[in-house]
Amino acid sequence: MDTPLFNALATALAAGGARIGRLEMPYRVAGRRAPDRAARLDAVALAAVSTHVADTGRPFALAGVSMGSRVAMRVAGPLGARGVLALGFPLRPPGRTAAGEPKPSRQHELDEVGLPVLVVQGERDPFGRPEPDASRERRLHLVRGGDHSFRTRVRDGRAPEEAVAEAAHVGAAYLLGLLGLLGLLGPPDVPHPARI
Repeated sequence: MDTPLFNALATALAAGGARIGRLEMPYRVAGRRAPDRAARLDAVALAAVSTHVADTGRPFALAGVSMGSRVAMRVAGPLGARGVLALGFPLRPPGRTAAGEPKPSRQHELDEVGLPVLVVQGERDPFGRPEPDASRERRLHLVRGGDHSFRTRVRDGRAPEEAVAEAAHVGAAYLLGLLGLLGLLGPPDVPHPARI
């Protein structure tokens, strides 16, 4: 939750007039590395966001990084979100199953969300990348040189901070556009969602 990417995203969203809530999953609070089952993760997110939304009554959107983006996809519709920002969506885990088959794709989670989605993905992400789909209001923004965590290599010719800043600014512009706050963002280096 407290990473350079989330901090940059929160700063850009706050500058645009958005109210931000962050959720740390119980398994992380307990210091475990292995996540809980999807049903538990979703239940925690549903309870936390429902409480937050009930307090504000304002329109909202969800964002998540990697596994968190999967949770956001699954709960956004039932919660009434305007859309989802997926930062590093883990489309297909690298490697193979014990039977030697490719690990299953999570494309269905993207296809079933039923809301606008922007996936911001590193172009070198070993989890692959989903395809944009206008009929499903799903867009894709590739971060040059970035891996799954938007880290870059020296040979990519850009600093890791630059790739993280790009992901955060593109994501913030998208979310602020969904919430009708884009005009308040200010910095000219943030692209309008229609141009992403």
